[in-house]
Amino acid sequence: MEAINDVDGVRISYREFGEGPPIILVHGSALSGAIWRGLGYIKALQEEYRVVTIDLRGHGRSGKPHDPESYGMDRVVGDIFAVMDAAGISAAHYFGYSFGARIGFSLLARHAERILSFVSAGGTYLSPAGQIESLFFPGYDAALASGGMPEFLRQWSSVKNKDIDPQTAAAFLANDPAALRAYFSRSETESGVPEEVLQSIPTRTLLLAGSMDRLRYRDSERAASLMPDAQFRLLPGKDHERTLHPATEVLEHVRPFLYSSAL
Repeated sequence: MEAINDVDGVRISYREFGEGPPIILVHGSALSGAIWRGLGYIKALQEEYRVVTIDLRGHGRSGKPHDPESYGMDRVVGDIFAVMDAAGISAAHYFGYSFGARIGFSLLARHAERILSFVSAGGTYLSPAGQIESLFFPGYDAALASGGMPEFLRQWSSVKNKDIDPQTAAAFLANDPAALRAYFSRSETESGVPEEVLQSIPTRTLLLAGSMDRLRYRDSERAASLMPDAQFRLLPGKDHERTLHPATEVLEHVRPFLYSSAL
């Protein structure tokens, strides 16, 4: 299925599974909505929820513009609402990982009335400027420019001193390197959500971060202290890349949170 962002006509691919209260699952950088099936989240949630997975612009089966301005947060937030409107969803639970979580903070800042509850996994409300190299490796843009996704993965693996897991590698190799460079370039200029805005957001929020994901651990704790109805849960032993693995450990926190949010 597809939705269209009326601002620039970019096509946004999405899929639906199951029935029940709607929950939108949104992936991180250079991944796609397929990760939620591969990691077992759709199977675990579709018996109780209407699960909607989205391929963000520049990713998966969605449109892939090559100009950085196409990846401004206003455009991306518009994509999420375009999908919700196309699916006939007035409000939904929202579960985002990494970039998907960063979008969630911006959704709340703009139209909190459309988000029933928010789960942030490895997310931040702050600007990502300067953090992309920390998440991947210095010189990531040059790697994409010179050798595309294979060179990006080779250098990332070298820096990590281990092979990238096959599922993640397959997702990354499916990317258009020019679109990914444009997305990363625009991300470096994003301003994030001001802390005074977080303090005014009433939406029930669950913030998850790995104990080895230093930046996102710190940011998630801070957000939980600022938001009126938020809680932070540590994921022991996980770095940013492994935040969602395995699904059973993450869902131990997410399921009861969603249940309580429906009361």
